[in-house]
Amino acid sequence: MKKYIQLFTVTILLVNASCKTTRNITTTTKDDGKIEIVFVQVNDVYEIAPVAGGKEGGMARVATLKKQYKQANPNTFLVMSGDFVSPSVYNSLKYQGKSIRGAQMIESMNAAGMDFVVFGNHEFDISEKELQERINESTFTWVSSNTFHKFKDSIVAFTKTGIPGAVPFPETFIMNVRDNDGTTAKIGFIGLTLSSNPAEYVSYKDPLVTAKTLYDRLKDSVDAVVAITHQAIDDDMTLAKELPKLAAILGGHEHSMVFNKTGNVYITKAHSNARSAYVIKVRVDKNKHNFTVPRPELKSIDTTVAFDSTANVVVQKWVKIAQDNYASLGFDAQKIVLQTGEPLEGRETETRATSTNFTRLITQAIAFACPQADAVLFNSGSLRLDDILTPPISQYDIIRSLPFGGGITEVDMKGSLLIQVLQTGMKNSNSGGFLQFQPVVYNKSANTFLLNNAPIDPAKTYRVAITEFLLSGKEANLSFLNTKNPEITKVYSSQTAVAGDPKSDIRLAIIKYLESKQ
Repeated sequence: MKKYIQLFTVTILLVNASCKTTRNITTTTKDDGKIEIVFVQVNDVYEIAPVAGGKEGGMARVATLKKQYKQANPNTFLVMSGDFVSPSVYNSLKYQGKSIRGAQMIESMNAAGMDFVVFGNHEFDISEKELQERINESTFTWVSSNTFHKFKDSIVAFTKTGIPGAVPFPETFIMNVRDNDGTTAKIGFIGLTLSSNPAEYVSYKDPLVTAKTLYDRLKDSVDAVVAITHQAIDDDMTLAKELPKLAAILGGHEHSMVFNKTGNVYITKAHSNARSAYVIKVRVDKNKHNFTVPRPELKSIDTTVAFDSTANVVVQKWVKIAQDNYASLGFDAQKIVLQTGEPLEGRETETRATSTNFTRLITQAIAFACPQADAVLFNSGSLRLDDILTPPISQYDIIRSLPFGGGITEVDMKGSLLIQVLQTGMKNSNSGGFLQFQPVVYNKSANTFLLNNAPIDPAKTYRVAITEFLLSGKEANLSFLNTKNPEITKVYSSQTAVAGDPKSDIRLAIIKYLESKQ
């Protein structure tokens, strides 16, 4: 009997211990009223694969970075602050009989787990139909506060089409978040885009006026408001001054990384092509009815960040498609053509207002391809890199810098026409029609152009190497520059149809010029 009593006692103790353990496991942490939201921000990304010889960037690395932060905090969100479907070398390529026009970027962003985007000014480089296709393919949220669709005779919000349940892009968006202890918060978003290079199918509202109106609408219904913008830093700073209670401004447009604090508002812009990302944390305290934002952290996206396997499958799919396209045009995309040297300046703010080491390299390459030419000309709009190119530089880097390619033609033209062309090019400053030239020198004080240290003679005939596009008369204010102009007295037999000839493609001319210097 004693044994039975002992056994019963042990059993009771075990049951009590088991029940006690279960109660401890199911007990939840008390809501502390505090919650943190993390934003991983990139902007101005035109390349899905790594740049700088594979050392920097890549959407597969961006995917990994987001996952790392999300593992630590489920309330982590990936943000693209505009400019991603264009400009891109892929936009001149075809896949399955259709122009790619940013499809590679949308699929890669989907795979990377993109959460929020705003339009950049370059999203409107592609046609209305093409942009609609990209929108339909996206799985992330677009916030469009001041940018609207001119559709037929109406101005409406952009929206996905042909997709059940699709809703118009919101002017503002409210996100509900919750953490492990049950704290909840509402974060409001405003998305702004500058009205640069607008398309006919786009309507804009003033960004600042719009932001102030929408902030007033949001502020009492959310715990914090974040602005995702694609505009110049001066405009972002003005926005911060006018709306000093914004939680943060996640910006784009500049490419070389911008960090600013105006009042209490941080403004962040990472390096272009996902060479870095900003990590911004918004900490909401529901008990105090406020939020704080610690100093954002710039994270380099380099070889220390592994490729996410899922996203990398998508990236490699499109890289293969692109390489097949290039090979058919006679390029070896991965071959290095410039191993060392100073970075090449290709930002539009510079190349569309002055000459840079990159534009001079291009004019030298044209002269190399056309040794009998007295002068060479090309329009700055041909160069669409809008970035700084750092060695080692591959053939692909040259291809993506001038995505439209095009042949080089030589013509004889009267000096009077050459002067008119050059003067118009100067008037086209800060646009794609700004001309780059060699060995012509502009004497600003005298407003004259010198060739071989002598003023260009209006009555003399000069042999000029010029890009095919520029000779088409389609550049801004240069419609008179075409083969029908009577002051063009001869068009030389072109080699643009001959595969491998440097005149057949301006990019090939640059590559062969660089190879000749090795």
